[in-house]
Amino acid sequence: MKDIIEQYIRNVPDFPKPGVVFKDITPLLGEARVMQLTLNELLRLVPKKVDKVAGIEARGFFFATLLAEHLNAGFIPIRKPGKLPYDVYSEEYALEYGTDRIEMHIDAIVPGERVLIHDDVLATGGTALAAARLVEKAGGEVVMLNFLIELAFLKGREKLADYPVSSLLQY
Repeated sequence: MKDIIEQYIRNVPDFPKPGVVFKDITPLLGEARVMQLTLNELLRLVPKKVDKVAGIEARGFFFATLLAEHLNAGFIPIRKPGKLPYDVYSEEYALEYGTDRIEMHIDAIVPGERVLIHDDVLATGGTALAAARLVEKAGGEVVMLNFLIELAFLKGREKLADYPVSSLLQY
């Protein structure tokens, strides 16, 4: 199954900057059969009942909403600053050169809710860790961080050592 999914992930060299090989999932999204196969495989990684699925902007939204629907859970968008229209929790995280920030509505989680966090790629782990902190700030319990692709050589999983982490494909 995974080998079929991998055939639909395109490598784009030198994007978004020289030396980076971008894992483009848009060919996968363009094939309904492969998208359904991918969703089914991601669902197999989720070991527990969840109340909400948080998707990290922007590519994390694609499968996070589908996961939420199939898990009979609500969806939480985690977005870049200034994109959400209501009061937000905000979390800063480190980049290679500088910092960035993500936000989540303050009423997105009822304290005690079990939250699955999904993104398309686990790279260095900074964004995912910030998302987990947002969930906890709101009183939620992070059940798992779930990824379509893990770039294992960047060791992002190490930053997430306090949480269960699953990824469908590892490079």
